[in-house]
Amino acid sequence: MKPIKIKEVQSYVERHIGDFHEKRLQNLETLKLSQILARKNPYLFKAKNILTAQDLVKTLLDAHLSSREETIFGDFLEGLAIFICKQVFDGKKSSAEGIDLEFERDRIRYIVSIKSGPNWGNSGQVREMVENFKKAKRILGTNISQTNIVAVSGCCYGRNNKSDKGDYLKYCGQRFWEFISGNSDLYVQLIEPLGHKAKEKNEEFLEAYPKLINKFTFEFGKNFCTDGKINWEALVKFNSSINREKKPWG
Repeated sequence: MKPIKIKEVQSYVERHIGDFHEKRLQNLETLKLSQILARKNPYLFKAKNILTAQDLVKTLLDAHLSSREETIFGDFLEGLAIFICKQVFDGKKSSAEGIDLEFERDRIRYIVSIKSGPNWGNSGQVREMVENFKKAKRILGTNISQTNIVAVSGCCYGRNNKSDKGDYLKYCGQRFWEFISGNSDLYVQLIEPLGHKAKEKNEEFLEAYPKLINKFTFEFGKNFCTDGKINWEALVKFNSSINREKKPWG
């Protein structure tokens, strides 16, 4: 085990956080109204009594962006965790299916699946993760003499009261970052560098966001409003009909 160098971690974050902002902005600039209309539940928004095209477009867009940003930022955090573990325990990106990180600590070989937060998946997804752990253990068991292999579900934020899940351990938040770095304060020390150029990058996003709201509102009104009212029947047909008509703008 080598001591973690906070300045190296900060430098990594500052070098790579721009990728998150660029992908976030790119996602906004390449998005089409037809994409979010096809992916979101029109019945839910009708039940919420949304009456204006702009309110509906903004709600749909915000839901889509929030989901995409979680995914994009999750990829960034995974890369950060692997970088940190490499500095301390010579950890590496795993080639095993469904496994993100491999490293050895205290004569134990750990295989880690990195998730953003503790409530990342349903029961089926958890079962798939457990199967990936079992498969990776079998492969590692035949390739190395090390037989003490422990599977870990690592969550970058949140907390978890019970770590032992039987087939694997679950470490969240502070416990996860300490597990891969040996530093109990790392989870707090990561906050400051994440704000590197955040104001500058966010201004670019905030400039593009209202333009897209206006563009999508115009397109939605043209295709899904009748006499100034949302035509919910037309919207549901576009979202769910077997023979969905392709719109010239989609």
